[in-house]
Amino acid sequence: MMKLSTRGQIFALSLLSASVISQFAVASSHREAPFIAGSPKVDGTDFYMFRSYEAGRGDFVTLIANYQPLQDAYGGPNYFTLDPAALYEIHVDNNGDAVEDITFQFQFNNAYGQANAAGLIRDGGIDTGAGSDVQVPLAAVAPASVVGGQTGLLNVVETYSVNVVRGDRRTGTRSALSQAGGSNTTFTKPVDNIGALTIPDYESYANQYIYEVAVPGCATPGRLFVGQRREGFVVNLGEIFDQVNLNPLGARDSRSNTIDDKNVTSMALEIPSSCLTSGDDTVIGAWTTASKRQGRVLNPSPTGPTDTASGKGPSVELGAWTQVSRLGSPLVNEVVIGITDKDKFNASEPKDDVANFGSYVLYPTLPTLIEVLFNVPAPKPEGGRADLLAAFVTGVTTGPNDTPANFKFTAPANLTTPGEMLRMNVAIAPVVPGAAGYSDLGFLGCDLAGFPNGRRVTDDVVDIALTVAEGALLGANGLQTCDLSGASPAVANAGAVVNDGALPSTADYLTVFPYLNTPIPGVATANR
Repeated sequence: MMKLSTRGQIFALSLLSASVISQFAVASSHREAPFIAGSPKVDGTDFYMFRSYEAGRGDFVTLIANYQPLQDAYGGPNYFTLDPAALYEIHVDNNGDAVEDITFQFQFNNAYGQANAAGLIRDGGIDTGAGSDVQVPLAAVAPASVVGGQTGLLNVVETYSVNVVRGDRRTGTRSALSQAGGSNTTFTKPVDNIGALTIPDYESYANQYIYEVAVPGCATPGRLFVGQRREGFVVNLGEIFDQVNLNPLGARDSRSNTIDDKNVTSMALEIPSSCLTSGDDTVIGAWTTASKRQGRVLNPSPTGPTDTASGKGPSVELGAWTQVSRLGSPLVNEVVIGITDKDKFNASEPKDDVANFGSYVLYPTLPTLIEVLFNVPAPKPEGGRADLLAAFVTGVTTGPNDTPANFKFTAPANLTTPGEMLRMNVAIAPVVPGAAGYSDLGFLGCDLAGFPNGRRVTDDVVDIALTVAEGALLGANGLQTCDLSGASPAVANAGAVVNDGALPSTADYLTVFPYLNTPIPGVATANR
């Protein structure tokens, strides 16, 4: 185990408590800080990391960073493009110091008014017959315009590049992902699911933009996809925020998922697990961030959409990259960090969490709130919540015999700095959702491939975190947990789960990359 001073242990425990409690209260990360609430294009909503469970892909890790919360499918004519003046990143720490060792950087370019089709438009506008053009006001200018990869009839085309940085995110060694078997380093993001008349078969259309990619420094190709997906997070959002206005010990299917009609934008990578780990240590940590330039100047006379190169758009952004969004485990910022420091948290790094935010998490308040509301005793073990430290900071690592009975919540061999991030032991084999051994309660259901060992898209992290926060790992309050003391893992106190009533269904997700389902269309049926 890692060794910390008494003060360090207190702060580490409090930090871990914050991670759990933050997840207990909510949905994905939406509008969690004053600044980011006004910048949805760079608002990270959910972060997933898990061993791939698609057939034949078990030696890969899937990383998914979601941005732009609460997308209504009908939200045109300007749909949910990503910000070409932003830098989106996924960071991986593989040596236990809470500092990135590998970073995947996504940058976007949005081209407007480029559509061209004989007989319909000319030079990006409609031929009026009078020798002049009128610009098309829509993202796509004809039914089924983009099926088959034909982007010529799209009036908005998003492309992007992905760089791999080894070492410090700003000063490390940088090289580009390229399409496997070639030198192409520019990829296309499919247009959002406008509706059935524009794109009759959106699933087939979007699948064309799943790329096999060569990853610098990695002998085996990975996969890449960026595009709109159906929101995968399941939560009874309104009632939770209304003073936990529900029955937390009721049936796990007693309430609807209040965000099941929303979409989100995903950046998904599938990377060989051996390319993410360091040496013999199989535990990695990861988180996602978005950054903007320090300076922004508004143009009083814009001549077109944002164009950072020409400076002719509505604004010009310049200066050093400045982090404005951060997400590892769900909802630390929403529920734990004080309102005056929420923007500071979004700009911070995991290595500084203990020093920056220890005062907010030293005394977790949500279990106390539950005690007041429901008369359920808040767990208060002597010396602090060591159970939360084990579950949410150090990660899960194998015992000496590498058998299920020897899985323990222990620190990675080289962990030196605690910090809030999503952690996973890549040595634990994946479990297919719905198959034998699967539980959407992850560890609490003795499914050691699930949350908090990483996070799958189907894991009910709200219910897991609620139950753990109320003392499941301590044996408190008679709650469901996984007993590892016997010859094999066994569920204890089955069914005693603190929950929000909303239950994920495996039918709502894919079992292949990129795992989150086809987005909801703006219109489901072509009416002519």
